[in-house]
Amino acid sequence: MIRFEFFFDCSSPWTYLGFLNIQPIAAEFRVDIDWKPILVGGIFNSVNDSVYRNRENPVPAKAAYSRKDLYDWARLAGIEINWPSIFPINSVKAMRGCLVAAEEGRLVPFASRVFHAYWGENLDISDDSVLAGIVAETGLDRTRFFDGIARQDIKDRLKANTQDVIDRGGFGSPTMFVGGTDMYFGNDRLPLVRAAFERLSR
Repeated sequence: MIRFEFFFDCSSPWTYLGFLNIQPIAAEFRVDIDWKPILVGGIFNSVNDSVYRNRENPVPAKAAYSRKDLYDWARLAGIEINWPSIFPINSVKAMRGCLVAAEEGRLVPFASRVFHAYWGENLDISDDSVLAGIVAETGLDRTRFFDGIARQDIKDRLKANTQDVIDRGGFGSPTMFVGGTDMYFGNDRLPLVRAAFERLSR
């Protein structure tokens, strides 16, 4: 069986695309996805702080094209992405929530709804009331959810996932590993992930 890990933070639009687009590819090759919630800000602070400098001093033409590129990819994926009024966003509660949802087998619907709330509906996913609505929509228990995101083991697991991807050479979200060591970064690398699945499936 092919081992495949997907490290992600819902605060990234490119991760939203990768999160959606990897699922049919994995299903085609009968690959189970090991979803690994992380805090991408922790990665930037540790090994990729150039992201902050680029945000402060963007190249206008490059920034304009990057936004167009994002919308082109969203159109191809069949989703709508609208740049949120709060960016960057504090995603720590949402990402801890992904781990809580995973305990009940609800990570994918929960994370999908978080992505859409932020990137499609311009909702503040750091706000407890927004998260409560998502919890209700995805069939999670509100008390268990909010108790869960305050648990030390959930906090530790999110930190451990973030450190794990850093230790293995990751520098952003989404970062993917095939077979434990073969790393791929970004939604636009999914054709290469698919090719890796093909090689390993022969």
